[in-house]
Amino acid sequence: MMPGPTRSRRSIMRISLLPLAAVAFAGTASADVALSVPLNLGTNGSVEAQTYACGDDAPFAVQYVITDANTLAIVPVDGEDRIFVNVVSGSGSKYVSGAHVWWSKGDSATLENTMDETSVMECQAQGGAASE
Repeated sequence: MMPGPTRSRRSIMRISLLPLAAVAFAGTASADVALSVPLNLGTNGSVEAQTYACGDDAPFAVQYVITDANTLAIVPVDGEDRIFVNVVSGSGSKYVSGAHVWWSKGDSATLENTMDETSVMECQAQGGAASE
């Protein structure tokens, strides 16, 4: 039977692991993380943009990413672009990102925060596709 590490060896191992743990923790705490997710458009895929106006707010562009397997909408919400995923709807195209719902049908669309009933914005598409 081999003797286990002595008290001093255990202390040295513990001390030498502390800097590694600190580096690992610092890496996960970084707020400046960039992520790139490759998305194959497939044979019939496209990226399209449409400008919408909602009430008196400034018009904004929504990008639609249409692939063989996925349909996404990139919608600016509170100054940040959010990725919305297409979900089943009875009519029109419904996209969800967290508590936010973007629902478009023809030239009309609504943006809603489901956590705030007063947040529903009625929007209208503006003349043709947006410039990218």
